[in-house]
Amino acid sequence: MWAPVIAFLLSVAATPLVRAFARRIGAVAQPKADRWHSKPTAMMGGVAIVIAVVSTLLLLLPRSKEIWVVIAASSALFVLGLIDDFLHLKPYQKLAGQLLGASAIVYIGLVLPWTSSSTINMAITFFWLVGVTNAVNMLDNMDGLAAGVSAIAAGFLGVNFLLNGQPAEAVLLGAFAAALAGFLVYNHNPASIFMGDCGSMFVGFFLASTALLSANSGGGRSRSVVAVLAIPVLVLCIPIFDTTFVTVMRKLAGRAASQGGRDHTSHRLVALGLSERTAVWMLYAFAVAAGVVAMAVRGLELDVSVAVIAAFAVVMGLLGVYLAGVRVYKEEELAAARRKPVVSFLVDLSYKRRVFEVALDVTLIMLSYYGAYVLVFGPASATSGDWQLFLSTLPVVVFAKLATFLGSGMYRGMWRYLGVADVMMFARSVGLSSVFAVTLIVFAFRFEGFSRAVFAVDGMLLMMTLVGSRFAFRILRRLIPESRTGKRVLIFGAGDGGELLWRELANNKELPFVPVGFVDDDVRKKGKRLHGLKVHSGDRPIPEICLAEGIDEVLLSTLRLPLQRLQSIITECAAAGIPVKRMRMDIQRVADEDLGWVLPNAEDDGGAIAAVAANAPALLHVNPAAPVAPARSATDH
Repeated sequence: MWAPVIAFLLSVAATPLVRAFARRIGAVAQPKADRWHSKPTAMMGGVAIVIAVVSTLLLLLPRSKEIWVVIAASSALFVLGLIDDFLHLKPYQKLAGQLLGASAIVYIGLVLPWTSSSTINMAITFFWLVGVTNAVNMLDNMDGLAAGVSAIAAGFLGVNFLLNGQPAEAVLLGAFAAALAGFLVYNHNPASIFMGDCGSMFVGFFLASTALLSANSGGGRSRSVVAVLAIPVLVLCIPIFDTTFVTVMRKLAGRAASQGGRDHTSHRLVALGLSERTAVWMLYAFAVAAGVVAMAVRGLELDVSVAVIAAFAVVMGLLGVYLAGVRVYKEEELAAARRKPVVSFLVDLSYKRRVFEVALDVTLIMLSYYGAYVLVFGPASATSGDWQLFLSTLPVVVFAKLATFLGSGMYRGMWRYLGVADVMMFARSVGLSSVFAVTLIVFAFRFEGFSRAVFAVDGMLLMMTLVGSRFAFRILRRLIPESRTGKRVLIFGAGDGGELLWRELANNKELPFVPVGFVDDDVRKKGKRLHGLKVHSGDRPIPEICLAEGIDEVLLSTLRLPLQRLQSIITECAAAGIPVKRMRMDIQRVADEDLGWVLPNAEDDGGAIAAVAANAPALLHVNPAAPVAPARSATDH
């Protein structure tokens, strides 16, 4: 068990030597528009990884024919990547080399046993080896990302080997993970060396190949066939997810899948406001979660494994849809892509997201119905009459509930603006769908042998999952808040008007204001929080609050302030050089011109600033030197 320690120490010792050599010969990555690093960085980090892994194997690890071939083929991919780092091979040349390496793996009988046809299994294995190799290569787009995720994946594969009764393979993967961890000492943000294509190709091919060692082992296999087949995919979920996501998004933008760019999962997380290090660690967390799911489904029955994997797929799907909304391409590029008929159709389809919603709801309906049977009758059993009824009625339940959802208007709403009214509509739709499903079952099966408790539990589970999925984007916006640029503002008024103004500022990206706090004269609100922002007491001088919180402007959310209080706010802030603005609706103009929210004339209340978005609250400068006019009613014009 000294192999991982030796591999780690070798990697830690070899990496700075390789870094110095790379700088000496000029093997340095220069900053580019489509790359993330901002300063010249040494390449060839893969050399150190290969030295650590191969040396440890030769010195300490037991070797079999399969392990020898995996090491040899992975080393060949390392050489191919090293040539690419210097000569920049054509994509087809790299693909040819990857296929040759995959041929050696398939030749010795390492294949994914996913079907009963050996020919199909071989084809799937070729796709798997080439796909994972390129996935890790594409994942190498931010400091420490590919090395860290690969180390996590290798660790879970090692655990899987150990549980399968394959100690030699487990130690091999442990040493490989340790070598990556040693390299990560220098590759983590801020990186002083990159692994380069030589490293990413070696790492990707090694991971894809060693995963086959477990698939072809007969010892200690899981009772669930689906779990066995899904373990390699789950363990390598993050590179697979990132590559699939980027490929789809580039196609929608009219780009070639091989074209580089700052459009990966990690880049989009940074575009939302996370730091590079935080974005990488978040993807580490997802990699760990995928590995935990993989280990959890090892010993589960078929039905439970499918349910767990489906639930995890729903989470990843929601994350993908959320990240797809982050703008990373130029508008001109997207406009040109939309002029292509196929891309235009796909973009329109993805924009409306209705197909995704329907597919999601079908999954949630099946999971909820399954979960209800598990809670009422226990694990599935082929000999159980209750579970036979479940299989017979599942299509009926899906049809009834989906038809009810379509008829009740559930797919007309906008997830971004969900509220209590939408939740009540969901509850009504779920209730009606349950009644409809029971009615169909009564006519088809006379409801003989069915449990009423199942449908009650099913309704509750479906309601929870529907609401949870719809509010997932709002939760993600809380966990991964979008970065906003603009003036830091203090909202005066922590009531309905203040909450309305906060929503407008938070949801309207065109408004150049970032709310950072509230202030209110009501002493009962002192110290409380509204949308996570602190409510300051109006007894404290507003300029003092602005100075302490770094606030640029004050926005008044209410027109009901006494004239004396309004004048005191304006005077205090004017003396401190802090602008004061207020939200105002001109109801008469709404009625006369049907233009939504508009600004009054420039001479009203000391002048107005330009509206930055249609249908937005008007934010007006209040001039301390000008008299403050009372708010006009709907009849004033």
